[in-house]
Amino acid sequence: MTRRTLLTAAAAASAYAQQRKEWKPRLGVLGPFSEANVQFAKAEGFTNMILDGGSLTDNQIEAVRNSGMHVSALQLAQNHISPDPEKHRQETENFVKKIELAGKLGIPFIGTCSGKDETKRFPQQIDDIVRVYTEKYFKACEAAKVRILWEPWAGGPNIATGPVGFEALFKAFGDSPYIGLQYDPSHLVWQMMDPIQCARDFIDKIYDVHLKDTQIRWDVLKKTGINPPNRAQWWTFRLPGLGSMDWPAFFSVLQQAGYQGAMSIEHEDPFYGSPNRPGPDFSDDFKTGLKMAHRYLKQYIPD
Repeated sequence: MTRRTLLTAAAAASAYAQQRKEWKPRLGVLGPFSEANVQFAKAEGFTNMILDGGSLTDNQIEAVRNSGMHVSALQLAQNHISPDPEKHRQETENFVKKIELAGKLGIPFIGTCSGKDETKRFPQQIDDIVRVYTEKYFKACEAAKVRILWEPWAGGPNIATGPVGFEALFKAFGDSPYIGLQYDPSHLVWQMMDPIQCARDFIDKIYDVHLKDTQIRWDVLKKTGINPPNRAQWWTFRLPGLGSMDWPAFFSVLQQAGYQGAMSIEHEDPFYGSPNRPGPDFSDDFKTGLKMAHRYLKQYIPD
């Protein structure tokens, strides 16, 4: 056996070992910060949280620092290109403060909407978003080491709701290190998009993940269409595994790409305490939902 043969065999064995390495990204939950919520998350075996960035008090900020819980992102939905001048000023000033807060806490990401102004055409909105982020946010992002991530939530002030918005925005921003995606496949499901192919196409832009499912009520949809005159509900957010999402295919995309970021359950399932969850502590029903989701996800994401 030659030296080259030995080296080739060693390289193949090394590659095989790497392929068989257990995939263990951080698995977490999204919710408001409270001592009780952190203790529940730790006891349940979660290793990450996404925190509501709009309501953190000074005392809570100090408690976050001392909690020992890894936090991947602050969550803050707002309109970055509001057509109202005073509201725009307030919103952008507040967001800069949140970037600075995330930096102080060592939190790498802020999940948000891109911004939206329905009084303007799509290309104009792209230009406005680029201008506001460049002029108002990126200096703070650089100092705080924080990246702004867009969640594809179509219900908010957002044009980053799927491939069309993603492509336009990433092209306009070029190689900016301060933007990316907080990928939530459930929003693509109810918009009748392909969340698996979209994840493949934008995998290099995904830095944080929401784990939420969507149940499509085809029996209702086929009668009413997507705009029911009687407002019949043809889709519902569900816990992972209880909706229409192909989770094995989605996790395969992330695993094959070597994604090692956090993935956090965003519990909005109306059958298990949401959206009527009393706050700030998780209710018993809400915690039951998180436990069920955790049990389902363990088959793909080991503790």
